Amino acid sequence: MFEKKPKSYTDLLGKTNRIVEGTTIRGDITSQADFRLDGHLVGNFQSEGKIVIGPAGSIKGDIVCKNADIEGFFKGKIQVYELLNIKGKASIQGEVTCGKLSVEPGAEFSATCTMKSQVKSIAPHDTTQSGTAAQAQ
Repeated sequence: MFEKKPKSYTDLLGKTNRIVEGTTIRGDITSQADFRLDGHLVGNFQSEGKIVIGPAGSIKGDIVCKNADIEGFFKGKIQVYELLNIKGKASIQGEVTCGKLSVEPGAEFSATCTMKSQVKSIAPHDTTQSGTAAQAQ
């Protein structure tokens, strides 16, 4: 009678999860809403929204999201369906797959980069498509 329905993504627009500076999380995060990380994540992150890694923030792991702004440190694989925006003080290491890429002067970008008009959804640890399928395209 009083069952709560899960909120749709449109209900979550304008709401942002936040991990503050000085916080370290070990494990995976999955979120439908936008996310701001000023602390540290050692693990994977997946979102249907946008992730912002603040200047003091860092992620060591894989990211799959719609949009991303990176000002801090990232090491791993990142797949962004639309726009990846790398700020001037950012440090990126690993593999990048994105729809569009913006890199400000001063950013450290030590990664392989593939830009596609439509990035296919690949789970962070799914290796079945990353090898031969990526080379065939």
